[in-house]
Amino acid sequence: MSKSPAQLLMERETRVRYGPIDLGMFGFGIEPGQGHIDADRYLLRTTSGLDYFYRQGEGITVCRGEAADPSEEQLWLNGSVYSAVACINGFMPIHASAVAHDGQVFAFTGPSAAGKSTLIAALGRLGLPMFCDDTLVLDLSDPDRVICLPGHKRLKLTSAAIELTGATQEERVAQDLDKYYATPPGGDVALPMPLAELLFLEQGSPPSIEPLSGSERFVRTHDEHYTAGLFAAARQFDRTAQFEHRARLARQIPMARFVRPWDARRFGESVALAAQYITDVRRD
Repeated sequence: MSKSPAQLLMERETRVRYGPIDLGMFGFGIEPGQGHIDADRYLLRTTSGLDYFYRQGEGITVCRGEAADPSEEQLWLNGSVYSAVACINGFMPIHASAVAHDGQVFAFTGPSAAGKSTLIAALGRLGLPMFCDDTLVLDLSDPDRVICLPGHKRLKLTSAAIELTGATQEERVAQDLDKYYATPPGGDVALPMPLAELLFLEQGSPPSIEPLSGSERFVRTHDEHYTAGLFAAARQFDRTAQFEHRARLARQIPMARFVRPWDARRFGESVALAAQYITDVRRD
């Protein structure tokens, strides 16, 4: 299976080496728990003794402090660091989990603990393979459509979610995190695909999925997740550029509101509705 140029670029740019990092490279101090990004560099300092530095074309340097927890290293690499690398190279990461169907991607977004990962794992049991978990990277280089890059993260679920979805439990994610890596019951896909729709998860009853209009789509493009801040800073958007970027997303990405109760007893009802919605209509 041949990889796309975008996939190969991200593989090159996320190569990891270990060594010291110049923490004063920006001319001001970066304290533990903080990060800084510009057009071609990113520095992240964690509170657990791990520091990360990326420069475009040179890959990622990791510096491990004496008290660093090795189990956290991949979490940061696959989270904030990967997102920053994507932003600097022109890709846009969003906080979403997604499944694939009929050569297209259907993504679910919402706040942390909204059930994105649990939902896509459950959809796997209905024949919809996982495309990504937690972070969806968008390639905006084609002016006529938005392309999704396949997920770089393993599926992570709580033990309750594993039991609920039928996923296969693997090792614990980190010592102080009550989640486990899991194999999605429907498998996954590794090919870039166009984005068919972005569904916003909301709590309510009865379960329903309602398309959003153009003006509502524009409002929804305002994202307070850290990935949105990284993208705006890396692309050095002024107010006009930010408006044009959001207008493009609103114009090109079909969006819907997915309302469902956050009740395990009604979880199957919501999953069935989502599966029917995805498989009923092909979106071109």
